[in-house]
Amino acid sequence: MLLITGTSGGLGSQIALRLADRPDVRFGTRVPDGPGQVRVDFDDPDSLDFAGVDTLLLISAGYGEDDQVIARHEAAVSAAERDGVRHIVYTSLTGAGDHLPYALAHRWTERRLGGSAVAWTVLRNGLYAELLSALAAPGPDGVITAPLGDGRLAAVAREDLAEVAVRVALAPDAHAGQVYELVGDRALGGAELAAAVGARYAPASLAEARSALSGPDLAPFQPPMLVATYSAIAAGFLDTPDRGTLRRLLARPPHPALDTYTTTTAPAPGPAGTPSGPAGTPSGPAGV
Repeated sequence: MLLITGTSGGLGSQIALRLADRPDVRFGTRVPDGPGQVRVDFDDPDSLDFAGVDTLLLISAGYGEDDQVIARHEAAVSAAERDGVRHIVYTSLTGAGDHLPYALAHRWTERRLGGSAVAWTVLRNGLYAELLSALAAPGPDGVITAPLGDGRLAAVAREDLAEVAVRVALAPDAHAGQVYELVGDRALGGAELAAAVGARYAPASLAEARSALSGPDLAPFQPPMLVATYSAIAAGFLDTPDRGTLRRLLARPPHPALDTYTTTTAPAPGPAGTPSGPAGTPSGPAGV
C-alpha cells in the first residue's frame, strides 16, 4: 500500500487527484472526510499508524519554526520505522535553497533518512511557479515591486512536481537512494514577469518589502522567511535551470513556468503608477 501524507495541501492534493481511483493508495490528512482518507497528524505522534504501508510519500509537514517541523518529520520517520514501512519518498527543497532559512528542517530530514534502515528517495523540489503569483504579483497600480533586483528564479510548475512524485512513489525500488534536483528549465526575472501580465517592474528594496510584509496576519517567522526568499533570488542563488532530471523523470518537456505564472496571476489593472508594496502575503514559499 502507498500512503501519501498532507493530501489537503497544494502539492499533496494534486498528487491525490492523480491516484484517486487506485484501491492500493491511502490519503493522509489531519481531518479525513472522503474515500481512502486516513487521519495523519504529525503533531499527534501517538496517533500515527503506518501498519500495512509499503511506501510512504512524505510531503514536507507544513510551515513553522524549525523545531516544530523537525519534530513532525521525526514523528513520521520513527512511525515508519516502527511499523515496517519499506520505502520513504520525501519532498525536500532544492539544494540551491541552502541559503534559505527554511532549508534546515529539510536537510535535517534528509540526514535522518540517510541514517535509517528504511529505503528512501529524496525529491528536492524547486520553488513553485505558483509562488511567483503571490510574491511578484502586480499591485493595484500595475507595478511589480517584488525586490528581485536583476535576479532570476528557476521556478517549477507544481503539477510537474506532483507527477514526478507519483511516478517515483509507484515504482520506488527503481529510485532507491536517489536525490533528485527538480527545478524549472528556464529562470525567470522580474522584467519577464511584468511583460507577461502587462505590468511594469520597479523593484523595491528588501527593507521596504519587510515593512510591507509585517503585520498581525503573519506569524513571527514568516516575514524574515519571505524576505530571505526575495534576497536569495535577487542574489542569483536560485537561477540554475534543470539539467535534464525533471524532463527525464516526467518523460516529457516540463510545463513552462511563465505560463503557470500568467494563468495564476491577475493581469495588471491599468497604467502603471507609483510603485506599491509587495503584493500578497502568502503563508510561506510554496514547495517547502
